[in-house]
Amino acid sequence: MSSIKVICFSALLALTNNALASSEVNTESLSYDALLSSYQYDFKVNYFSVESQKQSLKMAYIYLKPTKENMPTVTLMHGKNFNADYWTTTAQYLQSLGFGVLMPDQIGFGKSSKPTNYQYSFAALAHHTHALIDSLNLKETIVVGHSMGGMLASRFALMYPSTTTKLILLNPIGLENYLQYVDYKDTNFFYKNELAKTPEGVQRYQQKNYYDGKWNATYSALTDFITGQIQGPDKEQMAWVNAKTYDMIFTQPVITEFKDFAVPVKLIIGTRDRTGPGRNWKKDGVDYELGRYDKLGKNAASLIPNAKLYELDNLGHLPQIEDFERFKTVFKQALAAE
Repeated sequence: MSSIKVICFSALLALTNNALASSEVNTESLSYDALLSSYQYDFKVNYFSVESQKQSLKMAYIYLKPTKENMPTVTLMHGKNFNADYWTTTAQYLQSLGFGVLMPDQIGFGKSSKPTNYQYSFAALAHHTHALIDSLNLKETIVVGHSMGGMLASRFALMYPSTTTKLILLNPIGLENYLQYVDYKDTNFFYKNELAKTPEGVQRYQQKNYYDGKWNATYSALTDFITGQIQGPDKEQMAWVNAKTYDMIFTQPVITEFKDFAVPVKLIIGTRDRTGPGRNWKKDGVDYELGRYDKLGKNAASLIPNAKLYELDNLGHLPQIEDFERFKTVFKQALAAE
């Protein structure tokens, strides 16, 4: 366990090194390039070469070997507004149980390549992740996906059921087919929105939508890389890449295939979550309320063969950050359940 940092789990488990330092960071001075070259992760970062769409790309990842013999590896898939580094506490907990942990930065995110002339798709990202898993000689893995990572993890499990021993979806988006309810927006729309982003706006959005109006050093630290890229030299590149990955969310639904899962599926849902992409441009006459996770979890579980639903009342979009003690209880159950 030499790669694991010493941490007291009775303390504030969600605090990573970045979070602990956040109170000392002058966010006005933060500046990061597209590859987050000077942004430090809590674990050693490795790189996997990807040849795709006539481009040579690199996929950043963290791999922690199992700490107990014959224990499987858990692959953690990050959300859109995050990267592999926010999984630190979850990874440390998994290692304490003996699991191996794989945390990729998907192409277009984190420290991985950010191609601008690229067709982003959940299928392509799943394909790259499967190639990474193969390169590590892992025959099987438990797959965990949070937020947008839930859509990716779902696509992965549908494409590679023999590799996926279990799928755990943690407040995934994509529990609704968004274009049923909202107008389609061209990528230019998202690009304009991305260029207009400010660090203050990012905080306001996350404070309101993720944390029920609360804010602290832990939450703030998770926005530092976004702030740095907004203020960094590659702002326009990042805005375009972020716009293109927004398009996946609206045009590549997975909920329509939930009935086809051939692997055990567990859903962990913070029921206070109201994340609803596109709610500000709903179709005329649509009064459907997007993002009602208190209802969406139950509906998704009803669509998935033999799914198991774990609901966490009064937690929002990031239960693993907001209250790790409560999260880890159901997470351990989900990991153990058949």
